[in-house]
Amino acid sequence: MSAEAPASVGRPRDPAVDERVLRAAVALFGDVGWSGFTFDGIARRASVGKAAIYRRWSSKEELLVDALSHDLNVVEDADTGSLRGDLLSIARQLMASYLGDAGRAFMRLNVESGAAEAIGERYAAWSTSQVRAARATVRRAIARGELSPGAPTTLIMDTLCGGAINHAAATPPHLRDRVRAGADAYAEALVDFVLTAAKAAG
Repeated sequence: MSAEAPASVGRPRDPAVDERVLRAAVALFGDVGWSGFTFDGIARRASVGKAAIYRRWSSKEELLVDALSHDLNVVEDADTGSLRGDLLSIARQLMASYLGDAGRAFMRLNVESGAAEAIGERYAAWSTSQVRAARATVRRAIARGELSPGAPTTLIMDTLCGGAINHAAATPPHLRDRVRAGADAYAEALVDFVLTAAKAAG
């Protein structure tokens, strides 16, 4: 029985179909945005019938939120024991998100988070996680004596996060594999630049 055939009572969902639909949804949103995000388009990309999608999700808002939740990980706060290590963790997570398969969808979210309430809530949760990780990093650095209480912490974090995101966002498609392979080296160079500037300012 194919994944697109009408479901029998009690038949378990096929996780392979779920995975294809979720990945197709993220890719379609990244390419065309909310206005072009339709069940028809997702079904074509995932090579499944629309009925298979309707059985799983009641609306395109619900489907997109599930798809984004599948790929859009919150920024985890990692206490590595040093400011440099903490900043590297944040930079690497941001670059991994934007250089990954869902990178184009993340970029869309920056401008289309207000398209639907549920999408905005998911984006707000991701943004909040980034801010919380940044604040925790700064608090620990001040407590360790690595940053003075008067250090330009907002500028430090804006430079770090903006640099990591822009490096990924500005990469043309044909260079993504090369940039992805060098992401760790770039993250280290970016963090060292930010720290040098912070010390000069402090």
